[in-house]
Amino acid sequence: MNMLSHARYAGFWLRAVAALVDLMVLGVVLAVFVSFLAVANGISLAFLELHPGEPPSAIFAAFGTSGVYQILFFFLVSSWIYFAVMESSVWQGTVGKKLLAIHVANLEGTRVTFMRASGRFFGGRLLLHVPYVGGLNFTVDCVCAAVTSRKQALHDLMAGCAVLRNKKSGFLISSATSEFFR
Repeated sequence: MNMLSHARYAGFWLRAVAALVDLMVLGVVLAVFVSFLAVANGISLAFLELHPGEPPSAIFAAFGTSGVYQILFFFLVSSWIYFAVMESSVWQGTVGKKLLAIHVANLEGTRVTFMRASGRFFGGRLLLHVPYVGGLNFTVDCVCAAVTSRKQALHDLMAGCAVLRNKKSGFLISSATSEFFR
């Protein structure tokens, strides 16, 4: 018998809010790395003059092609480690998922391995960074999460995972709020 037959699956909105929280966590880590990189390369003043909405040419001018690739590489690797380690840990989810009382499980309802969590990352979040493919992958992910019986996104289906709602409420979300975001 399927262990997930009575599971409560996390819907799109819970997952989307958790993803935004995780993006903020990773944004802080990235900002610290970029700050250290700017100081190490002696371009801290040029870095401080950059503002949101700057064209890519300004970023390349400040950091150079090598610096931009170092930043992208760091972001991809740190994102992979963050998601794979957190989702395969006893928490079974990232900070965002923990706050919203959801977790990642395999199709038996148990904790995923680091390799399965890595596969989930590479089948989903990594593809978001590939030009043109990323937007299409995101759209298909959202549609899959909306129409599949287990609310699985494409990367969940590929990795054999599901995102489940916890029996208890999370740090930031009550059971009533959780019902609203189902």
